[in-house]
Amino acid sequence: MAKKLEEHVVTIPDFPEPGIMFRDVTSIIQDPEGLRLAINGLVGLTMGVDFDVIVGPESRGFIFGVPVAYLTGKGFVPVRKKGKLPRETVSEKYDLEYGQAEVEMHKDAIKPGQKVLVVDDLIATGGSAEAACKLVEKLGGEVVRLIFVMELAGLEGRKKLEKYNVDSLIVYPGK
Repeated sequence: MAKKLEEHVVTIPDFPEPGIMFRDVTSIIQDPEGLRLAINGLVGLTMGVDFDVIVGPESRGFIFGVPVAYLTGKGFVPVRKKGKLPRETVSEKYDLEYGQAEVEMHKDAIKPGQKVLVVDDLIATGGSAEAACKLVEKLGGEVVRLIFVMELAGLEGRKKLEKYNVDSLIVYPGK
């Protein structure tokens, strides 16, 4: 009997601090069945969605976004940490628990009017996903949906992304 995707997630209690239940996405991707379930599940979330291109934030958005792009016949646009892209870029800062981070996208990666699907491994606070959406919008694209493998609902990332259509394969109620 095949396992459900949730059964491929290893949970580490009290990491990185007491009271936190860390959900390890690497346990999904290192198992062929887990990886297949995740990719097929994400592709399933694209059904009925009209989109032109997939955007994925570094680095696990690459892991999940590229195979979804391949299987749906779309291109893939990486969102990278500041200073990693060689051509002219647009950038967006976002808040972390302690400080800020900044991500970039090539300025010519999204054409005005393009419909964009954002793919990533996890929605927690929603900061990095929101930054990716803002980059798309700076370039004139339209974010039509965001899809994630896992969601930590207790961190309320959906609130930050409330103007977007968001879906996740697995939703954990806690942090």
